[in-house]
Amino acid sequence: MAPSITLVSGTVTSDVECRFTESGIAVCRFRLAETPSQWDVATQKWRDGTPIPYVCTAWRDLARNAAESLTSGVTVLVKGRITEIKDNSIYLSVDDLGISLRQRIAYTEASLPSPAAAAPLTPPPTPQPAAPSAPRPPTKQPSNPPAWWERQRSSGWSHTAASSADGSPLHVGR
Repeated sequence: MAPSITLVSGTVTSDVECRFTESGIAVCRFRLAETPSQWDVATQKWRDGTPIPYVCTAWRDLARNAAESLTSGVTVLVKGRITEIKDNSIYLSVDDLGISLRQRIAYTEASLPSPAAAAPLTPPPTPQPAAPSAPRPPTKQPSNPPAWWERQRSSGWSHTAASSADGSPLHVGR
């Protein structure tokens, strides 16, 4: 009978121990606790159940990567084969392992942020006005108002008719 494959989400509860076989193959071991949630009908709330202890073993590159990446308290997702149940623990031979992103951010070598990402934020410098590169055309000087302006101003504004700038009648409605 083939060993059963299981998926576990739990918290690493020990430091990762990494060793090497006589032939130089890396092997690591760490403890994991999965705490299932149970619905409490009386209180109408979820509560933590009894933690299930696991002893996980990984080999080769996975062992090296686990030793470099995992610390006690990190929540992980483990895919592995149950190899034995002994001393109130389930022993897993780990096939795949990942850090859960539910409570933290994880970076890979390819996605490491630049050192500038850790730099404190400073406000951008205040932009300075640029020096003019070419002389500006002279601004138009205010001129005298047109003749109709003086006529209308001196006679008072009419609500029915006014003259436009060219002297033609301008009808203004109320």
